[in-house]
Amino acid sequence: MSYSINLEGRVALVTGASSGLGAQFAKTLAQAGACVVLAGRRVERLKDLRAEIEGRGGDAHVVQLDVTDVASIKAAVAHAETEVGTLDILINNSGVGATQSLTDVTENDYDYVMDTNTRGAFFVAQEVGKRMLARARGAAPGTFIGGRIVNIASMAGLRVLGQIGVYAMSKAAVIHMTRAMALEWGKYGINVNAICPGYIDTEINHHIWDTERGKKLVELLPRKRVGQPQDLDTALLMLCASESHFINGAVIQADDGFGV
Repeated sequence: MSYSINLEGRVALVTGASSGLGAQFAKTLAQAGACVVLAGRRVERLKDLRAEIEGRGGDAHVVQLDVTDVASIKAAVAHAETEVGTLDILINNSGVGATQSLTDVTENDYDYVMDTNTRGAFFVAQEVGKRMLARARGAAPGTFIGGRIVNIASMAGLRVLGQIGVYAMSKAAVIHMTRAMALEWGKYGINVNAICPGYIDTEINHHIWDTERGKKLVELLPRKRVGQPQDLDTALLMLCASESHFINGAVIQADDGFGV
């Protein structure tokens, strides 16, 4: 017996979609049948991804978004819903990192990470969540109108590592944010969950793995290997599926056992 997740008829907003995990998430959702809204600051990169998805028979749209600007968030979400209809799925993926000791962190360094990873993630989820809530409250009696929000946190939010303390703090906040939203919004059929990736090979960090520092990191991993973006596909699709109505407030470690 085979089993597949069909997202046809669903509209998904993916933030940070111009590269890395965001681009992979968008392609995976489109392949499962969802109409995907690609959001980010690098619009030309988003257009290239849209062309790739459409070339494979998928449906994709582009919207400019800066998650550090609440006005930009509101405008992007409104534009997305005007163009493709109400949002069923949010992949809250935008994020930045920084490597430095805590004593070297400046106000600007701190704000750079927190404004994107924590503040930005919150206000994106809030804006989409408000619209999902309004739709659920306005639904006819007996009609189930739910939503799926997947926040992309990190295994660093569960296990602190040296030199990335502020990043770890920002992702720990996203984990707690996920649980708070799941508690408040679950009764409306809006399921909010988080994925905590471990070390994943993307274009941002690809150059690290052949360095001495990178090799030392790999040696710390239980199976001495770095993950690939597609290794998160199964967790992503499960959390986005209509069938996942009983999974709410979950924090899924997808780190190959590193957090054990």
